[in-house]
Amino acid sequence: MRFELFIAARYLRAKRRQAFIGIITGISILGVAAGVASLIVALAINNGFRQDLQERLIGSTSHVSLLRIADDGIKNWPPLVERLSRQPHVVAAAPAIFEQVLISRGPRARGAVLKGMIPADERKVGDLLNTIKEGSAAALDESENPLPDNPATQTSTPDSPDSLSAVHARVAAMPPIILGKDMADNLGAKVGDVVLVTSPQGELTPFGMVPKYSRYRVAGIFNSGFFDYDSSWAFTRLSDAQRLFGLGDLISVIEFKVDDIDKADIVSHQLEDAAGKGFMATNWKEQNKALFHALNMERLVTYITVGLIVFVAALNILISLIMMVMEKTKDIAVLMSMGTRKSQIRNIFITQGVLIGVIGTALGLLLGYAISYAGGHYHMIHLSPEVYSIDYVPFAPRLKDAVWVVLVALGVSFIATLYPSWSAGRTLPAESLRYE
Repeated sequence: MRFELFIAARYLRAKRRQAFIGIITGISILGVAAGVASLIVALAINNGFRQDLQERLIGSTSHVSLLRIADDGIKNWPPLVERLSRQPHVVAAAPAIFEQVLISRGPRARGAVLKGMIPADERKVGDLLNTIKEGSAAALDESENPLPDNPATQTSTPDSPDSLSAVHARVAAMPPIILGKDMADNLGAKVGDVVLVTSPQGELTPFGMVPKYSRYRVAGIFNSGFFDYDSSWAFTRLSDAQRLFGLGDLISVIEFKVDDIDKADIVSHQLEDAAGKGFMATNWKEQNKALFHALNMERLVTYITVGLIVFVAALNILISLIMMVMEKTKDIAVLMSMGTRKSQIRNIFITQGVLIGVIGTALGLLLGYAISYAGGHYHMIHLSPEVYSIDYVPFAPRLKDAVWVVLVALGVSFIATLYPSWSAGRTLPAESLRYE
């Protein structure tokens, strides 16, 4: 054991007449431990929410989207989809249509984004169809046939258009639609109900521009956990969307899934170049830039706010070392008179402060990771799923965060030792021992 470390360790074990200094030293250790544990837990919660949000976003949307700059639709899209799906890092591709519509049922109406797609392809690039909680997405299959008449509901002749069987047949023949949970609740719609979908684009008639509308049968209700999707999105078959909007065989976007989400921006540029002039590509990072920027700002605020606890602990280290220097002035003078250099005296108190930081940091890491493990494993903190879309607080501690926390805690502890150690090195042995 080096000389400085030996003396610093002895000074930390205060004698009975130095009990007050020992109490302050213990408070300093607890302060560093509390600050480190708080940072670990806060960053674990922030990272947990971030990971959960990212997984839900990536599961709900495509990684890369290709569309026309002029917004005039993509013509002759099947060979283009086939060609681009063979590009490097592309796992799957799917055609789609996005348009703004008004969905109404009786006196209730909601604005919505209607997505027309092919279910088999959609499942390859996103997971929204897998979140259907009521009904089924099987009705979106292009080969879906109208439901057969239910003999039990017939109350009049089958040829009568007002018979229940005829009404049932007309409803079954309507194009299917999948609604978000919040939208369905606002409309009061359930599986099997009929909703009216109106396109604001309309069509030109002798009486002017008349909105186009069509009645749809609610075939399912999905619950993704994202309010924006659940309250304003709806799905239908690609052919039904093309018919409603009068697009013919046009689509508005081609969606892609890539093998590495972190390379989505690079792949988007490659797909844009491969598609040719007049196309542009966006990726999930660009589409959710504001959201992840807000999470990064929250992370920074967490560092600053909780880091103040470590700063307060550093002040305790400063105070305890100053009092230690005042208490050990005679000891310092004796050591210096025996040949101890000023640099060694400074190193004694620097080592003492760093030891306090190391012990507090170690305790804080153990406590922080223990709380994070227990919270994540046993779901100790419950939330309202209606508000947060998740019923517990997720914890996801990262090794990189622990490294930064350790560096900050030890750095602050080291800075707190500079003045007391400098003051100890300026001790004059003759002056200190004059009256001894």
